[in-house]
Amino acid sequence: MGTVKKANKFMSYLQNYTQFGFMAVSLGYYETLMSCTGSSTSSEMTEEEQKLAGITPGLVRMSVGYIGTLEQKWSQLEKAVVKFNEKY
Repeated sequence: MGTVKKANKFMSYLQNYTQFGFMAVSLGYYETLMSCTGSSTSSEMTEEEQKLAGITPGLVRMSVGYIGTLEQKWSQLEKAVVKFNEKY
């Protein structure tokens, strides 16, 4: 997403308007979860370590749960990305 602000806005959109999943700091759950890695799970890493690992400020990490099919989740995500990009 490029920035933490845009990543958080995108995850909020996925959660609140498309019911794709839930924003979380940990990705261990049966529902689909997402987090902005640079400001959560990888926040203990230095900027240089994050850069070396390919973790950018707006990186959104997702854990697809087992509610629904993979095809349903993929379709939801594709539609959400298109609409989000039109809006923001």
